[in-house]
Amino acid sequence: MERVRAVVLAAGKGKRMQSDLPKVLHLLCGRPLVTYVLDVLTEAAIERPLLVIGHAADSVRAALGERAVFIEQHEQLGTGHAVMQALPHLGPAGGPVLVLYGDTPLLSAGTITALVDLHRNSRSDATMLTAALDDPTGYGRVIRGPGGSVERIVEEADASPEEARLREINAGTYVFEAEALREALAQLRPDNVQGEYYLTDTIAWLLGAGRRVSALLVAAEEAMGINSRRELAAAGQIMRARLLDRLMDAGVTVVDPATTYVHAGVRAGRDTVIHPQSYLEGETVIGRECVIGPQARLVDAVLGDRVTVEASTVVKSAVGEGTRIGPYSRLRPGSRIGRFVEIGNYAEIKNATIGDHTKVHHMSYIGDATLGTRVNIGAGTVTCNYDGKRKHVTVIEDEAFIGSDSMLIAPVRIGRGAVTGAGSVVNKDVPPGGVAVGVPARVIKHVSADVAR
Repeated sequence: MERVRAVVLAAGKGKRMQSDLPKVLHLLCGRPLVTYVLDVLTEAAIERPLLVIGHAADSVRAALGERAVFIEQHEQLGTGHAVMQALPHLGPAGGPVLVLYGDTPLLSAGTITALVDLHRNSRSDATMLTAALDDPTGYGRVIRGPGGSVERIVEEADASPEEARLREINAGTYVFEAEALREALAQLRPDNVQGEYYLTDTIAWLLGAGRRVSALLVAAEEAMGINSRRELAAAGQIMRARLLDRLMDAGVTVVDPATTYVHAGVRAGRDTVIHPQSYLEGETVIGRECVIGPQARLVDAVLGDRVTVEASTVVKSAVGEGTRIGPYSRLRPGSRIGRFVEIGNYAEIKNATIGDHTKVHHMSYIGDATLGTRVNIGAGTVTCNYDGKRKHVTVIEDEAFIGSDSMLIAPVRIGRGAVTGAGSVVNKDVPPGGVAVGVPARVIKHVSADVAR
């Protein structure tokens, strides 16, 4: 059985998007549109397609890396012209050639496989994907013959009243026999207002030449292409529903799917509960039996089992088992939170490591710091990590107790079991077991290292 080769058309600017960004790089649930197309091709066992690029070609290359063979369409002279650019890269071999658009993110791998199977089983020269629209106004209608093969495609202006009532339209995804594709492309002429070569005209030519064209009817949402911001939003709503269904089928409770926003890279463990107004973004990974929200935002976060995040933000940070975050906390990139930690009530953490069983509550800021286990951070504590030129590190060792409103002027180390008094400004190290108070703080009690342990 000859292998299937794929040509993905991704050269257009997408004028209706009103954007400097190439249309295929607009994000849908956290990922560029075209990556969904590449994902379903991989799932359908079609590797490294030929990707025809044009507008902002370098940006598309940078976004996709080695996932495709790039072919540049220097002049955008229509979809048929785009496929012509790919022909030399197909070589003289025969077999099926799948042609599809890079802005159809809702296509499934099952549909691709079914389209290829129909093409092979029907021994067609071309097989097209079609969809039945509730309102097909503006689209040409697909007219089928007695055996179900395509008889012709009639433009709406030329349709009889009976034909105009048909709802089946060309969805723009095709499988061609390679030789039939070469022949049909050779016949294209830019005899239209735009002066472009239209891929759709290949189907008309094949039908006129008496070639067999078959069609696979699929749900309208799968055939949906993205040509405007409104269509991008509509596709996002469909994709989010799919992603949330996938999570729920895996044992996650989503209390209100209509107000839960999730990206394609998100994973969550069984018996996790996601409350309304939660935003799970990027490659976030959530463990089992977690409670997320309400009003949580997780971006590229990694959470262990039984973590609670209430009305808080966690960005590019890792959180250990059993930890509670919130309400109204913010974990900025680089935070590494241990097991059974409590962070809440307007606390902010940035690029810090916090040990197991430590508590950081009540309007505190911990930045560029390392905290040990069972440390208590009093309300209003700030690690003063920036001197106007450079960032400096604060180290707080195990079982230290930091009094409310302490200012820790980095670089500074608070020893194991040490205490700072409320309102202290600590600009020198405090020894293990020591007690420091005042502005600036001075150590009023020393305990030997052995006793402190």
